Amino acid sequence: MQINLSTEARPLNQYPLYWAECFGRAPFLPMSREEMDVLGWDSCDIVLVTGDAYVDHPSFGMAIVGRLLEAQGFRVGIISQPDWSDASAFTTLGKPNLFFGVTAGNMDSMINRYTADRKIRSDDAYSPDDIGGKRPDRSTLVYSQRCREAYTDVPLVIGGIEASLRRIAHYDYWQDKVRRSILADAKADLLVFGNGERAIVEIAHRLAAGESILTLRDIRGTAFPIKDLPEDWQVIDSSNVDKPGRIEQPINPYAEVSEQSVQQQSYKEKRQSRSVRVDLPTKPARVKQKLKDRLKTVIRMPSYDMVSRDPVLYAHANRVLHMETNPGNARALIQNQGGRKIWFNPPALPLSTEEMDFVFDLDYSRVPHPAYGNARLPAYEMIRFSVNIMRGCFGGCTFCSITEHEGRIIQNRSEDSIIREIEEMRDKVPGFTGVVSDLGGPTANMYRIACKSKQIEAACRRPSCVYPGICENLNTDHSDLIRLYRRARGLKGVKKVLIGSGLRYDLAVESPEYVEELVTHHVGGYLKIAPEHTESGPLSKMMKPGIGSYDKFKALFEKFSKKAGKKQYLIPYFIAAHPGTTDEDMMNLAVWLKQNGFRADQVQNFYPSPMASATTMYHTGKNPLKRVTKLSEEVDVVKGEKQRRLHKAFLRYHDATNWPLLREALKRMGRSDLIGNGKNHLIPTWQPSGDNNYTSPRRKNSTQHKKLTKNTLVQDARRDTRSNGKNNTKAGNKAGVVLTQHTGLPPRRSR
Repeated sequence: MQINLSTEARPLNQYPLYWAECFGRAPFLPMSREEMDVLGWDSCDIVLVTGDAYVDHPSFGMAIVGRLLEAQGFRVGIISQPDWSDASAFTTLGKPNLFFGVTAGNMDSMINRYTADRKIRSDDAYSPDDIGGKRPDRSTLVYSQRCREAYTDVPLVIGGIEASLRRIAHYDYWQDKVRRSILADAKADLLVFGNGERAIVEIAHRLAAGESILTLRDIRGTAFPIKDLPEDWQVIDSSNVDKPGRIEQPINPYAEVSEQSVQQQSYKEKRQSRSVRVDLPTKPARVKQKLKDRLKTVIRMPSYDMVSRDPVLYAHANRVLHMETNPGNARALIQNQGGRKIWFNPPALPLSTEEMDFVFDLDYSRVPHPAYGNARLPAYEMIRFSVNIMRGCFGGCTFCSITEHEGRIIQNRSEDSIIREIEEMRDKVPGFTGVVSDLGGPTANMYRIACKSKQIEAACRRPSCVYPGICENLNTDHSDLIRLYRRARGLKGVKKVLIGSGLRYDLAVESPEYVEELVTHHVGGYLKIAPEHTESGPLSKMMKPGIGSYDKFKALFEKFSKKAGKKQYLIPYFIAAHPGTTDEDMMNLAVWLKQNGFRADQVQNFYPSPMASATTMYHTGKNPLKRVTKLSEEVDVVKGEKQRRLHKAFLRYHDATNWPLLREALKRMGRSDLIGNGKNHLIPTWQPSGDNNYTSPRRKNSTQHKKLTKNTLVQDARRDTRSNGKNNTKAGNKAGVVLTQHTGLPPRRSR
């Protein structure tokens, strides 16, 4: 077997078109034989199976893949949310000429189906009318089995985020054990990981040219089973890869970005004084030789049996995996999966701006398939008037899957392409009122931000460009984004352009001009950002900046809001029960929330998603951000249901339902001083009239709210007022205002 990887990629728009391009573009990719008949098709070249409803919009992966393959000349059909009880639903479009493409959808099917507390969700934003249960658990596995039953001899390719994050032996939160690669369980021929445009287009053209699926072994961003190792490749053990190297000194999480940089610089000087050398290739000949060596080197990972038994080896394997994710220097990996070897090629090369434009300029209908009639699709409604301007994220947050799926290198669209999409949305999408709900991506303000040197970028193995401080090689210029904002809001028919994607505020403070532009023109009253925590323990395990960066951004936000004559508010998001978090950390966060007047209505416990570094901490109790040994750093892990409820309760310190649990915990922690009826106490000594299952009246539809009368609320508020010695509640006001004191936000209107 020969595997010859390349450092160059064929542009997506330079493949010769397949003969079936003569049929032209379909208004919608067909989901039935009747639609195929109207198009004049006798068969489909490729059939895509998805767990999502089919929405012909570039925010839905299946629409992108389908339209891209159509643009290559192939006839593409879609089987959306099929009945998986037998194989008949998978024969709806007939036998595909080239292959089945299977995905669980835009989300991992287990995350889509279950909450962080492993409870079944009744809803599904990617299904018609938000109805849950329209896809099976572990959808990729079930769909793959049914495709095999329908047509045994048709090649099977799996992809999407579920396959991407489960491509290697991984911890599964729902079974509380390590599972094999999804490729081994699905018995598919190929797995495509990451954004799969490059891989899927090459697979389609090579199969159409008569190649066997078993010979497609040199495509980046793919994994496949092998029997024997190629003879011309060098095999090295993963333990030889993860040698002792630079370990960043812990940065004070309360310091601002500028202070963190000073601390980093001081550490660099100390490191240099000890003659610790960081190798960067400098001579072109040396670079070429190293590149040649990498392209013929495969790293042998600990086997599935080993990582499933030994938490240290699991953490080590996860660390090595994340070190080999930069397309510029990543090497191939191999892992034995219970007697079956799985080979993982390096990630695909990022799309150029021209290729990104090609993908997003395809002729999408931008609406759900007509088969759904008037059914609501919440996921579509959320993005209907938004535009994706880039891909990727170099933040590297350990609990997030974006970096692992889309990569650290930002892939940008051109300004002209983005403007064209806004104009098309304005002219084509029903219900457009002139408001663009978002110009963003995984992170709102990483557009056209990249490493200053392509050579350094290709050699870098840092998991984050902004932690523990912003890398000195990162260009933080926001001028391209400012220019895009100005051009977008100047378009005819566009009244307002909002920014709905999450903002990287430690990056934004490097450009006060950007913050002013954002606050003055693109905030609709509220702006959401995610400090995630205030304490150094969890922040260091999240790879998130210190709260000092948040304070600096908040000061700029308030300054420019005042200058613009607007009353606007920051909405911070926090995570409870993240690895590295102690009860004291959550208590300190609750005190900070109380002091700053925040009352979180919706909070989330840490959710261990497959392959994330934080999930490795949760499973192993080890920190894969540093070299892993049996004696290396232990991480505090919150696993018990009671402790997870406690951590969540601290975030909702204002909810009387949580007060009994919090009182018990504070007494146990020796912090009874936080229990009392004064303004400096976290929770009161008294409980509202009625039972202990009290729910805030802001949840207007709750049973408990119906039980509580206005007189009861006013009585409770007056009792709190007398204890505080200060009238903070204005108890004579409407009951809906009573329990929104200290929020820093205006009271919400009753729904």
